[in-house]
Amino acid sequence: MTSLGEAARAVLLTADPHGKRRAARSLARAWRRGELAHRCDVAMPDRPAWPARPELLAPAQMPRRRKGGSQRGRIAMLHALAHIEFVAIDLAVDLVGRFGGAFPRGFVDDWIGVAADEAMHFALLDRRLRQLGSFYGDLPAHAGLWEAAEATHDDALARLAIVPMVLEARGLDVTPATVDRLRAVGDEASARILSRIYSDEIRHVRAGTDWFRQKCDEMGFNAVETWQALVKSRFRGALKPPFNDSARARAGLTQEYYAVIAS
Repeated sequence: MTSLGEAARAVLLTADPHGKRRAARSLARAWRRGELAHRCDVAMPDRPAWPARPELLAPAQMPRRRKGGSQRGRIAMLHALAHIEFVAIDLAVDLVGRFGGAFPRGFVDDWIGVAADEAMHFALLDRRLRQLGSFYGDLPAHAGLWEAAEATHDDALARLAIVPMVLEARGLDVTPATVDRLRAVGDEASARILSRIYSDEIRHVRAGTDWFRQKCDEMGFNAVETWQALVKSRFRGALKPPFNDSARARAGLTQEYYAVIAS
């Protein structure tokens, strides 16, 4: 029987975007069927394999996206989101392969499910890009999205604090307004995709918050204080309002976590 760690590593080392998407879904099916031993017995790569395209640029080099409703602007926005979802596949799989052996099966169930969701989100966005005359890889993309994984490679609590509870939570803040803009210009197809992603992200942030709190309880830590300390020490950015407090609360990420340290 293949181990969970071996299967996760195989996904991370798959460079082709659609090959990675299919591998993540296959990983989820194999886990659900009981075909993978709950062992994380191999090292995860420092960086996952990615394709030659899109060209990865530093944040300061990324072209500025206009907020207008032109098709070119919408393609650029959807391409950026497709890249986020592509990297999110690796973030979820790396979380499982790197830390899953130290958690109960329910943890693996949740994050394997997240990886499958991210793979589906990527497929939806790439399909929409093709409908609009583009495709994933056609434009440059942000090079810094793996930095959170590198900064938290040694600590499961830090990974949970930063990836779902900061980065994915930011998606809860900005997605509703993006959906409204798409609907205002008549792009209902794209709006439906982002609405689906938004709904799933609430569950993802909830999984991160619940497992973070559970691990803090096991270790005798105060969850709010621990999260704030980890964000200050491990996250390079800043927590910036406005916040979607209602969606965050549905995900268990209440204001007591972020209000005090937001800039």
